Amino acid sequence: MKAPISWITEYVDLPADVTTEQLTGRLTDLGLKLEGIERGADQITGPLVVGRVLTMSPEPQKNGKTINWCTVDVGPELNSAHGSGEPADGVGIVCGAHNFAPGDLVVVVLPGAVLPGDFAISARKTYGHVSTGMICSAREVGLAEDALGSADGIMVLAPDAGEPGQSAFGLLGLDDEVIEFEINPDRAYALSLRGIAREAALAYDAPYRDPALRDVPRASRRGFPVEIDDPVGCPVFVARTVSGFDPAAPTPGWMARRLTQAGMRPISLAVDVTNYVMLELGRPIHGYDADKLQGTVRVRRAVAGERLTTLDGTDRELAAEELVVTDDSGIIGLGGVMGGATTEISATTTRILVESAHWDATSMFRTGKRHKISSEAGRRNERGVDPTICEAAADRVVELLTTLGGGTADPDVTVVGAPPAPVEIAMAYELPARVTGLEIGADLVVSHLEAVGCALIKEDTGVLATPPPWRPDLTDPFDLVEEVARIVGYNEVPSVLPTPPAGRGLTRDQRLRRRIGRTLAGAGCVEVVSFPFVGEAALDALGLPADDIRRRTVRLANPLSTEEPSYTTTLLPGVLRAAGRNLGRGAGGVALFETGTVAFPTGAGSAPIYGVDHRPSDDELAALFAALPAQPLHLAVVLAGERVRSGWWGAGRAADWADAIDVVRRLAGELGVPLEVAASSREPWHPGRCAELSVAGEVLGHAGELHPKVCAAFGLPARAVAVEIDLDVLMRAAAPVVPGPAFSSFPVAKEDVALVVDADVPAVRVEAALREGAGELLESVRLFDVYTGEQVGAGHKSLAFALRFRAPDRTLTDEETAAAREAAVRLAAERTGAVQRT
Repeated sequence: MKAPISWITEYVDLPADVTTEQLTGRLTDLGLKLEGIERGADQITGPLVVGRVLTMSPEPQKNGKTINWCTVDVGPELNSAHGSGEPADGVGIVCGAHNFAPGDLVVVVLPGAVLPGDFAISARKTYGHVSTGMICSAREVGLAEDALGSADGIMVLAPDAGEPGQSAFGLLGLDDEVIEFEINPDRAYALSLRGIAREAALAYDAPYRDPALRDVPRASRRGFPVEIDDPVGCPVFVARTVSGFDPAAPTPGWMARRLTQAGMRPISLAVDVTNYVMLELGRPIHGYDADKLQGTVRVRRAVAGERLTTLDGTDRELAAEELVVTDDSGIIGLGGVMGGATTEISATTTRILVESAHWDATSMFRTGKRHKISSEAGRRNERGVDPTICEAAADRVVELLTTLGGGTADPDVTVVGAPPAPVEIAMAYELPARVTGLEIGADLVVSHLEAVGCALIKEDTGVLATPPPWRPDLTDPFDLVEEVARIVGYNEVPSVLPTPPAGRGLTRDQRLRRRIGRTLAGAGCVEVVSFPFVGEAALDALGLPADDIRRRTVRLANPLSTEEPSYTTTLLPGVLRAAGRNLGRGAGGVALFETGTVAFPTGAGSAPIYGVDHRPSDDELAALFAALPAQPLHLAVVLAGERVRSGWWGAGRAADWADAIDVVRRLAGELGVPLEVAASSREPWHPGRCAELSVAGEVLGHAGELHPKVCAAFGLPARAVAVEIDLDVLMRAAAPVVPGPAFSSFPVAKEDVALVVDADVPAVRVEAALREGAGELLESVRLFDVYTGEQVGAGHKSLAFALRFRAPDRTLTDEETAAAREAAVRLAAERTGAVQRT
């Protein structure tokens, strides 16, 4: 919203010493945020004056143009300085425009001046003459083309606008300052000079003159016939008629200038008057060509499928809930949004019906959004306008039309309906102090609420406040607290940080998730975050069979992309795409991980959607929770390319399946969870190179080498590996306290053992038996060789383990080490059928 200072001060008497910067600062404190200050004089330097055209000689040119060689009186002093030296001779100027004549007053810029765009003016020879300055158009001085009523070309001033040589800055409004505010949606009253001036008066406790307070004619039954079928959508409809209007009457310069300063383009007097009153009072007005109306004007809801061609020439199909204005010929306008083309005011209109109606804000908003109509009137109607000033706004429009356009006002006035009844709000005196932390007494509460226009009934402990009609945003006690607080000053509210209660910290799950993240970072992995949505294409790329549970997804009602319309059941697509993108940009190897929830439908159907007008019942909440999908927390890891970088130290090593399993082993060890590993087969991993990971018999997830087709689909090198596990399972099994490793200063005893087992016996089973059989002296066990061949026979394999023994308090003897070793081998033989290889 743009507001000229000169217009604001018509309604409020600000202190003489208040600067524009001080005013805007105080208004910003009150909630009208400053966007900028425009000063027309800042864009122009040098002499810009009124001139009277003395002579005007047309001169045709060889290029087909006709220029005018003019002499212009710019006052005795400037005539002497820039002309022939004689005070009465004027200055010579070449002008290419033709919309003026000798005797007209024009705006002249003289040598030494600089116009907007750093356009410097000097005396120069052109078309055979020395042109001393320039006769200006509106555009050349930074105004709208028709800012002073001229259709195009040179600005022609009114005959009594001023004397030659007088500064033109004031006449053009270039010495006026224009403030631009950012208006919040709940402060629609500030989309008017009436509202901004009221805030300025509030800021300085200055006298205020409400432009909407005026004597208006009483309603008459003989006025233009109007009927309202939907009083909720249109509570008030005021109609006034002006006859004998002169459609050729120009918009006066002062009105055109103010419209331009406020950011609106002058069009014609009839349209400009309605726009001017809308800016002045905040009440949108619509004018009809009364001679084009047929019968009674009626307000009703549209019937689905009805059509209307609006003023912008667009043929629109209407929805059933939209408010429309009709007459006997059909629909003539979208109520409060845009008028229809059939009753538009034109260049031949001499009889005007002025409509000043109050419309339901919600209906206005929905209609504007549905038809993608954005207008100044719509902005105000959809935010809520004062419903009590419809008569005053219509009367102001009629006054300007008759005064400026020569029309006659019909004495009969139509007023249908009444403004909605105001609602009282009860508020305790102590509430503003309790909310803000300031010392705000009852007297201050009362004075500030009265200052914003509330009518108060004072009681012992509080007030019953009736908000003013221009403030539909005030609906509860805390709105009133905000009004009191903003007048007191938000900068007065103390900055007091709340004291957190003692004894609280991270939850167990939060601590475990942080430990998991640190462990993965220590393993050289980098975290990524992907969109948690998936489509059939990604599941196909993973090679999932049709009956895989991961294809049963939760479909979103309003997805971001039609290609990925479901919440994901696996984190692998996102992390695999991220890995492929990094490798495609030249990375030698990647180690990425992602944690996030996935969703599996419960089979209870779609989640019900309830309204917001009531609290859901227990049964409704139960149905809602029953439809919520299971959302376990998953971890996905991908390792591709170099796992160990190559360099001057030697050759690197590509990531393999063992690295994937090792990542999970490290996590399990960090959380104190015994991990079980077994061979398995599951998409998207390579058959025979996939491990199933379990904790206490519960499947945790899978790890291993990805299928070659999956690698190709995601742009990964062959033999890339991946992990996906259920972190909820891992964290449930996590030990409350993970003991740190014990260190002994005594020497280690090393023993190696090779055991022959059947080929289908997992090495992890043999290792578990050795660990249990060796007892507490065993420090570590590691598989370092697997052999198959003639020496062990067909269907068998040899597993070589390195056993390390150590005691915390002594050096082990050979007998103790041998006994522990034999016990380990013996239990492995019992559990797995292992035979020691000699």
